[in-house]
Amino acid sequence: MDVTILMLAASALVILVIIFFLLKQRNDLAAPESAEAENERQGVNRRAGGPRRAVAARAANLRNRNVRGGNQNQASDGEEPQVDDDDDIEADAEELFDSKLGAKKRAKMEAKAEKKAMREAEQRDREEKKKREAKKELERQKEIAEKEAEEEQVREAERKAQEEKERKEHEEYLKLKEAFSVESEGFDETVEEDEQNSLRAFVQYIQDNKVVILEDLALRFKYKIKDAIDKIGKLQEDGILTGVFDDRGKFIFLSKKELEAVAKFIRQRGRVSIAELAASSSDLINFAPVNTASA
Repeated sequence: MDVTILMLAASALVILVIIFFLLKQRNDLAAPESAEAENERQGVNRRAGGPRRAVAARAANLRNRNVRGGNQNQASDGEEPQVDDDDDIEADAEELFDSKLGAKKRAKMEAKAEKKAMREAEQRDREEKKKREAKKELERQKEIAEKEAEEEQVREAERKAQEEKERKEHEEYLKLKEAFSVESEGFDETVEEDEQNSLRAFVQYIQDNKVVILEDLALRFKYKIKDAIDKIGKLQEDGILTGVFDDRGKFIFLSKKELEAVAKFIRQRGRVSIAELAASSSDLINFAPVNTASA
């Protein structure tokens, strides 16, 4: 009996040792596959970002600890290792990360959608503002065009009224001219004769006085000073009067004989200054009026 019990105990011990080594070999074979799968997951997580790598690393560490703890418990109890708990932990960790990633993505998408909505609203506001400004500008141009049209109508009416007034005045003038034409025929010769007498008196007055003040001349013959100067100039052009204007508002009458004497004096002297000509003018020109000379 004692030998049988000892043999059974030895057989059980051998079986336990064999099971222990088999489990250890199985875990050693599963470890590289788990490491490779873990590396693949970490590669995906690395592309996804730092938080996911941290979660995967924590899940791998937790799984390794659970595997080691389960192996020890199974070796002592003679049971199969529990792998489902490790898968559940990793799945929970990935689900937690995915939920966090989804929340961030949703927040980002919501922010983008909000910005897009704001841009669209701003674009609509700009378009509405442009439409309002275009409408306002169109109304302003319309008002300007209407105002210009009204002003043009007023100007046209004033122009027509002025033309009508001038036409009537011209007709009245023609009627008056026709009415007085017969009466004026008898006075034409008298008026012409008076003008001739006045011109002769004008010339004679200048010739007799030799030196005339233009203001006095105009006052005497009831001319404006400019008209008196123009009349003297016209008489000089016609050869009726000869003389010069000085810078003191006077006209000095020179006879043709006196002009020839001045010309001869200049030819004899060659170049003559104004001072020399003025000094010799009393010898060349008789400045005494005809009345005084004859007296």
